[in-house]
Amino acid sequence: MRQWTIDAFAAAPFRGNPACVLEPFDAWPDAAWMQALAAENNQAETAYLLKTADPARFGLRWFTPLLEVPLCGHATLASAHLLFAELGLDAEAITFDTRSGPLIVRRDEARYVMDFPSAPPTLVPCPEGLAAALGVEPLEVWASTYLVAILQDEAAVHAVKPDLAAVNAISGGATGGRGNLVVAALADPGSAYDVVDRFFAPGSGIPEDPATGSAHCILAPLYAHKLGRPTARFHQAYPGRGGDIGTEMKDDRVLLFGSAITVVESRLRVAP
Repeated sequence: MRQWTIDAFAAAPFRGNPACVLEPFDAWPDAAWMQALAAENNQAETAYLLKTADPARFGLRWFTPLLEVPLCGHATLASAHLLFAELGLDAEAITFDTRSGPLIVRRDEARYVMDFPSAPPTLVPCPEGLAAALGVEPLEVWASTYLVAILQDEAAVHAVKPDLAAVNAISGGATGGRGNLVVAALADPGSAYDVVDRFFAPGSGIPEDPATGSAHCILAPLYAHKLGRPTARFHQAYPGRGGDIGTEMKDDRVLLFGSAITVVESRLRVAP
């Protein structure tokens, strides 16, 4: 059985966010086996594909080293890249059936366009202890599936070193979900992007994620409002890697734009 490691939201190797993707299955493996392999891979996500009667439609599930998640952008992008670029799928678009509903990915010259549900956040009071956990006072705090802390400037985003145990408890309590947190700020004048952000996901077993599609389903509607236009260019500033994600609001959907590149093709010596 073959498995690929693909850097998503990246135009060059060792950038963006790596995901492991297995060749499509005829039937879902046991969930415990999928979770065990995801823990063995120890990447932010391992993606599993299920064949259907339609050659351009697949089931898709995502596992972190800790748990199965309901939505993952970078591993969806990696899965589409595998099917288009490595397995030669001849189709205009791919539909993935997921726990978050159908997700559609199209090729757009050298990049991909993903059609995802938006998750607009709500402005909330700063939760008790959050400023101390971040080491900086947020300008604003917003809540959706994740908590979002808006910081003063790009330098503050780069400098933040959160207390992850505290973030897990505070964000989980504020959102009623997993203890994950986005920090974001407007980019410095003259930058090639509009917004810089980082994503800390201790509630998903990931201290910090390099490039996160699901986080930008929250940030896209938030910054469409702040910027006064439907499009935005984001740079997720994971130290040493970084990922670039473009977004465009379409009613209650978010278009996510990004590139991907294959860095490893491997063969598993275990089977479900």
